[in-house]
Formats: sequence, C-alpha cells, structure tokens
Amino acid sequence: MRESNKIIAARLPGLPAGKYGDGDNLWLHKRSASAGKWLLYFKLFGRRREMGLGPYPEVTLKRARDDARKWREVVRSGLDPIKEREAERRAKERQLHLLRDVALDAFESRKAELKGDGIAGRWFSPLELHVLPRLGKMQVSEIGQLDIRDTLAPIWQEKADTARKAINRLGICLKHAAALGLDVDLQAVEKARALLGKQRHVAKNIPAMMWRDVPEFYASLNEGTSTHLALKLLMLTGVRSKSLRFMHEDEIAGDIWTIPADLIKGRKGATVDFRVPLSKEALALLARTNRRDGFLFPSIRKGVISDATMSRLMERRGMTARPHGFRSSFRDWIEEMTDTPYEIAEMAIGHKVGGSVERAYRRTDYLDQRRIIMQRWAEFLSTYTNDGVGIAQ
Repeated sequence: MRESNKIIAARLPGLPAGKYGDGDNLWLHKRSASAGKWLLYFKLFGRRREMGLGPYPEVTLKRARDDARKWREVVRSGLDPIKEREAERRAKERQLHLLRDVALDAFESRKAELKGDGIAGRWFSPLELHVLPRLGKMQVSEIGQLDIRDTLAPIWQEKADTARKAINRLGICLKHAAALGLDVDLQAVEKARALLGKQRHVAKNIPAMMWRDVPEFYASLNEGTSTHLALKLLMLTGVRSKSLRFMHEDEIAGDIWTIPADLIKGRKGATVDFRVPLSKEALALLARTNRRDGFLFPSIRKGVISDATMSRLMERRGMTARPHGFRSSFRDWIEEMTDTPYEIAEMAIGHKVGGSVERAYRRTDYLDQRRIIMQRWAEFLSTYTNDGVGIAQ
C-alpha cells in the first residue's frame, strides 16, 4: 500500500516554494511560501493525467484529501474524473431555477466587468430592491410579462430611471437562465415594456451657473484649500468631477494632463485616454496643491475629496448650481463668445463626436486648438477684479 498523509497541515504555511507529495498521487505545488495549487495525478486508459483540486490555501489539506479520495474512486470505476466533475457542475447549474439564484449567478459572472468587481452593489440593487422581493422565489420558467408588469408598475413613472435599470437587468438574468439551459420566455421583458407604456420621465439637467457669473465665483475661492483649488481647476478644465478628484501627478506631463480611460464617463472598457491641455492659470494652481500619495486633491483623512464636498460648499453659499454644471457654463461660453467649430467645442468637454466608424478614422483630438480655447477661458475666469467689476471681454 502506498504511503499517504505525509504532509503535516501545521507545517504547510512555513514550507517554501516547491513540490510536496502527500502520497497516493496527491501533490501540492507551491509557487511561493503563501500560494500554490493542489494536483491529483492519475492514469486512465494508459495515459497519465493530472487534475487540479483548487488553490492553496483556499483549499485546505483536509479538503484536498477528501476530494482526491472521491476522484480516485471514479478512476477505479473506469471513468474520467475531469469529465465527471464538469458534468456535476453542469447539473448543478441546471438546478438554478429560482429567479433569486439565477440573478445572483448572473451578478457573479459579470463582476469582473463592473467597477470594483461590483462590490458597491449598484448593478444588483435595482433587482434586490424592486424585483426580487416579489419575483425572487418564482421559477424563471414561470415568469411572464404580466408578472414583470405588475412588479414594476408602481415605480415605472415615479422612479423611471430605477425602473429602467431593473427591467434591463431582469432581461440579462433571463438571458443568463437561458444560457444555463433553463426554459424561459426571452420576450417577456419586451412584452412587459409594451404593457407598461412609455415613461413620462424627463431627465433633469444639473443646475449650472451662467457663464458670465463664473469669474466672480472663481475669484471668491481664495483660501487655497483642496476644495477651493479643486473647484477652480474644475472650472478651468471643463472635466467631470471624478476625473479631477482622482487626478494624480503621474498623469501630468508639461502642460498636458492625460486622464486614464477608466476615469472617463461612457468609456467603459475603452483603452483611449483623454488629453486635457492645461492653461497657465491651471498650472499655477497645480503647483499650490497639497499632494498626498501622488494625488493632487487628497481629503483631510484618507483618499481624495468627494464630489459632495464641493457641492456642499456651493450649497452653504446659497447657490443652486452644482460643480458638474461648470461644464455647461464652459460649453455655453464657447458657443456664445468664440467661433469654435462644433467638433472641437464638443471635444473640449470630452464629448464623443460622430459615429463609431467616423471616430475610428479620426486621428486627432484637436489638442492645439483646444489649448488656445483653454487659455482664453482661463483669462476670462480671471477677469473679476477685487472691486467687483468685471473686465469687458
């Protein structure tokens, strides 16, 4: 009889990288002192094979031994343990029949493409709050358009955006169920949309300051705090709050700030960064920032300042405008005070212009032209004098 159980569990953490046999063809391959994988070697139909039993230390020694014992029995019966394990997995997937189980499985399969692996739960929350309480325990094969209509009707008009997200993600769940081999009505969501009718909801624009009033507010931000400097740079660059709040010194080269693609709205999964030309005023402001860990706008405690921090400053001053609205102020100024072509004006605030094919063939981001616009905008923002009189443009 082959010697087995040669590895002592208590000694595993201290073992260096290498290969360690537990006996009976169970091995631990350690890539480092703290990570590795379990492997079971077996011979079937004259061929030597190996079967992974999971990563170490997530899979314990006891579990690896139990799994190895199970799959050795399969080999002795003349079956391929790798194929049998795959068959077990597929059978388990077919047992996913309740909407809640399918929704959770769909969420897990999409985490990698969601921001932060979906930890914040924003993808799942519309389902969890508005769909699963009523439909979660139903078999997906029994869910029809009437069930979906009755579930979402209470919020279809009152919470239109949330309802739209909920029905879209429910559709993804039903497609996921179909991929698992379950019998579902893939048209149920579209039928439910027809029954619910068109939403009356009209998106509200974020309140923006009139461009003629921006210089006065710009001049009032004179304390040199991270919040004041961030708001001023937000006005100078016309970017979105998130891009600015996470601004890192490594992104700046000369008078060009390159925003990583993953910090730009609407560019999920994109690989193209966005270059922002920095005016002389913007560069002077950057030199005054109190940096920490390379970030130009750190919060008092940890991380970077929040969008709410800048919004609250404006609220305390009794203003209805919000930080994001400065993008509109900048765009309106371009439209009314310059003769900038539409494509360049839109590019100045990071908007996509044209269809995907047109963008694929366009090789310029109009950086030089935008540099001139940014400098003129910075000069305009600096026109408010100490006596409260604006310099004529």
